[in-house]
Amino acid sequence: MQVSGIGTKSQLALKSQHEQNKKESKVRRREEKEADELKRFLLKQYKKRKKHKGH
Repeated sequence: MQVSGIGTKSQLALKSQHEQNKKESKVRRREEKEADELKRFLLKQYKKRKKHKGH
């Protein structure tokens, strides 16, 4: 692992760990956002059908 810049091995390890956590967090946020959008879409569909169902 060639990293330009100055730092100790532990600093480089912490930086690498931080970058990994950032990537995982980004993926998790995207999945949660997609799930939330799907949930809202399904709720909207349900309400639309209920409105037109009648008495």
